[in-house]
Amino acid sequence: MHFVPAVNAPEGLKGERLWMVFQGHRLLLADDPAASVLPELRDASWLGLPEISRHYLGTLDGKGLYAVAVADDVLPPEGYRFEDLRRLLGQVDDSLFGVAGRAFQILEWDRNHRHCGRCGTLTAADARGERSKVCPACGFSQYPRINPCVIVVVTRGEELLLARAQRFNRPMYSALAGFIEAGESAEETLVREVQEEVGVQVGAPRYFGSQSWPFPGNLMLGFHAEYRSGDIVLQEEEIADARFFHFSELPPIPPAGSIAHALIQDFVARCRA
Repeated sequence: MHFVPAVNAPEGLKGERLWMVFQGHRLLLADDPAASVLPELRDASWLGLPEISRHYLGTLDGKGLYAVAVADDVLPPEGYRFEDLRRLLGQVDDSLFGVAGRAFQILEWDRNHRHCGRCGTLTAADARGERSKVCPACGFSQYPRINPCVIVVVTRGEELLLARAQRFNRPMYSALAGFIEAGESAEETLVREVQEEVGVQVGAPRYFGSQSWPFPGNLMLGFHAEYRSGDIVLQEEEIADARFFHFSELPPIPPAGSIAHALIQDFVARCRA
């Protein structure tokens, strides 16, 4: 699956288009597993869903791709269903999930920036062809917002520190994570967040990789770090439980397709090797 991003559709775009139609955080998908996962049509009006907004995203496998937002109270057309974007993690191709996340974030940005954050005037699309909303009164530009976060697996020999957040609705354990604050480096955030959430000191951070996470618009920077000292003391308003697990006896962890899963499995693979 090959995605080429763009802001404006080229003149004379031909052929069928692919449509990522969102109702809130739910994506419209075909019921028939043998059919194209996304609606593949010359125009989305065939679906009979009144549009709130529409944005060109680029091409996916050579076909023009659009993101469309529809109202919360409309029903899907026959042969389609709305599926929660989170439930698609690990169920669809990672590349498709990534593009769907991009579409969702652009639609959310459009919905949340219809007025200027400086003077309140109704914004307009950027005439320069950039992905931004421009205030015609004061000229202030608003681009899609990205929130940088760190996510870290703390290791101690053959053990790794995992935590169950208060917000988790099932008994799943994951890596520790938190937002980067103004003036912080990713490494400084990592040390601070681990100290705040579980009370231990860490060192030797090692960058692993990153993942765009569209809930609501985060860029996850993944790290491994080594335990240095301290006992686990929970930040109870955030963390329900945290403990060290041997790599061979892990609790339920986040699904494949998430950077948390990749971080954990990377540590397990290195221990086994």
